[in-house]
Amino acid sequence: MKRVARKIHLTLALVISVFLVLMSLTGALLIYAKDIQLAVNPELWQRATSEAPLDLDTLYQKVQEQSGQKIEFISIEEDSRWAWQARLADDSYASLEPSTGEVLHNYAYYDTLYGFTMGLHRWLLWRDGEGKMPLRNWVSTMALGFMLVLLVGFYLWAKPKQRLKRLKINRRAKARVINRQVHHVLGVYTCLPLLLIAFSGIAFNWKAPTQAVVNAVLPGQVESRPQVDDITPMTQTHFQEAFEKGLAVFPEATLFRIYFPKSPEKPLALRLKQPGESHAYSWVWVNPYSAQVINSFDGAAANLPTQVWNFKYKFHIGDFAGPIVQVLWLLLSLLPVFFVVSGLVMWRGRK
Repeated sequence: MKRVARKIHLTLALVISVFLVLMSLTGALLIYAKDIQLAVNPELWQRATSEAPLDLDTLYQKVQEQSGQKIEFISIEEDSRWAWQARLADDSYASLEPSTGEVLHNYAYYDTLYGFTMGLHRWLLWRDGEGKMPLRNWVSTMALGFMLVLLVGFYLWAKPKQRLKRLKINRRAKARVINRQVHHVLGVYTCLPLLLIAFSGIAFNWKAPTQAVVNAVLPGQVESRPQVDDITPMTQTHFQEAFEKGLAVFPEATLFRIYFPKSPEKPLALRLKQPGESHAYSWVWVNPYSAQVINSFDGAAANLPTQVWNFKYKFHIGDFAGPIVQVLWLLLSLLPVFFVVSGLVMWRGRK
């Protein structure tokens, strides 16, 4: 059995090695990609003033005048230094100075460092003729293969006796012996966090099966936010009034994103982060004509499976406990590269 497991571990690792290195390097870069963009071109991504933003009606109008496009949504970064980012109706993006409504930068999302790295990390930057991303499934399959490699490697350590003694590194040994020992020790100690990071990454693509795993492990079921019915269109929108009424539903929440109606019968939607949430998963829907609140969803009051499910984004990128965890996640992101290199060294030594 051990011999079979060793062959599975080696063969599968060789098959996914190239993709594993690519996902590892791009994942590590994504942790700081936005900060790099800000440092290189601050005039494109950084606010010039800390003054209060314009009212939403004026801001919407100014952006539309400059871009010739309607706004689909506006994202507000947690760091107040950052300019607001708007996605426009033609799928392009605009970096905004919210206090003046000035468009600092028009760009295609995947032309930026962050967007390019994200596309490479999640779907290898390839779209078919219909604009779909079929390689997302391939990337998820490679991540699933990595999880299997980790589990089989952990089994190979746990199966023989004297497990704890084999968690030591003899610094006086030969280089090939040290390489093997470090490979085994790091694999054992980081097996669980790497499994969870890979699982959380797969969850962005294969939502149904990964959500089923969360439902099976934890008591209860992952809750979905409510569906909102269409509204009756009127002649005049009042975005600012609707915006203020929506914010009043969760007065302690932080604004994350504003979704403007894509069609006249759709409401204005606000995505908010409550104090008890890891990320913004609370919602408020408001009629943009009458400024009447239609519905809301309090993500902080959700059950345990929902909270765990919603935590996957912050956990995957290591953005949940300050810069120390981000550095730790950077090292964890690079570990698969070391495992591939050290594994190839061991394989070559055996050959």
